[in-house]
Amino acid sequence: MGDAPDHLITCHLGEVLDDRGMTLAELSRLAGVSVVNLSVLKNDRAKAIRFSTLTAICRVLNCSPGELFTVRD
Repeated sequence: MGDAPDHLITCHLGEVLDDRGMTLAELSRLAGVSVVNLSVLKNDRAKAIRFSTLTAICRVLNCSPGELFTVRD
């Protein structure tokens, strides 16, 4: 399978951060999530996310999970 993801979920964290004028480092500090973990999400390399992590990210970014993730066809 190579570098192809084993799921059809796309993360839009980069776009949401750009819209908010926020960096990964700022989000990391405010959400209590490591920059490394946020980078994995942003670059679509995550295999899973905890609801507590998703909740923290959504609270800081004032968004819903549907704004962060979509399902590819």
